[in-house]
Amino acid sequence: MLAALSTVTVARADKAQTKGPSSWSSQRTSWGDPDLQGVWTNATATPLERPKELEGRPVLTDRERLDLDRQVAQKNSTDNAPPAGNPGSHNEFWRERGPLGQRTSLLVDPADGKLPALTPEGLTVQAQLAAAGKTAPADGPESRNLFERCITRGMPGSMMGDFYNHNYQILQTQGYVVISIEMIHDVRIIPLDGRPHVGEQVRQWLGDSRGRWEGTTLVVETTNLRTVNDRTVNGMLGIILFGTSAAGRVIEHFTRLDAESIDYRITVDDPAVYTHSWTAAVPMTMLKGTLFEFACHEGNYGMTGILAGHRAEEKAVEAKRK
Repeated sequence: MLAALSTVTVARADKAQTKGPSSWSSQRTSWGDPDLQGVWTNATATPLERPKELEGRPVLTDRERLDLDRQVAQKNSTDNAPPAGNPGSHNEFWRERGPLGQRTSLLVDPADGKLPALTPEGLTVQAQLAAAGKTAPADGPESRNLFERCITRGMPGSMMGDFYNHNYQILQTQGYVVISIEMIHDVRIIPLDGRPHVGEQVRQWLGDSRGRWEGTTLVVETTNLRTVNDRTVNGMLGIILFGTSAAGRVIEHFTRLDAESIDYRITVDDPAVYTHSWTAAVPMTMLKGTLFEFACHEGNYGMTGILAGHRAEEKAVEAKRK
């Protein structure tokens, strides 16, 4: 029974990862727009970038996928992380990994499944952030990234899944689409009436989004992304967190494939950071439930521990110096 359920879940994820013409058009809103409404998850064990051992292999066979799904689950499990009994964060009970899909990477462009090279400016920013992480990793809360501070994961980070609470409720009214995000309780309100973007002097953590319908696909373009000192929002280039420069924009495509899945594509075009735009196909599958409150800042003892730990390190260094 467990194997059968796993196969069904993986099949749904694969359907949402393998884009083709959508034949599912039976459900529309009362005013005629394609209906994307529901509670969805994009939890997946498929990595953003293609692993080195799978170079040149965009997809897996069914047998390989089943075998690797077990191996990846074991490798990713924080219960197996050393030292024993101390995973460094939450143990595996709290994780929502999702299945391994047939694709070997979420990235579909570039074709090699790797993030594009950084520009000279991007490399400079990366070096500055790495240096700041060594010299002033926890001078105060502002030294830490926005995710740790329970403020936001920014864009496109808020739409990328990896470990838990990657659930989304999509609501529609005539002229708007709303995406309520369980992780850090972000909410995106996207107008569809053709209005222009706000002036470039207005910057927001989730940017300024504008949507339109292209057939049965919702296309959303987000600009005016807020940055910290004209650098990336949070300084981590990976599936968990992203940031963009002031020149960056994010383009998303939502296509309902059937009652259980959405083909979701996200493109990041940031010429100040990357030498080429990149696109990821992230499967979204229907959840039979609702979102839960993500009270991140209520008892954020992790931040207290980080700051107290760094003060203790500073005292130890000073005592040794004396």
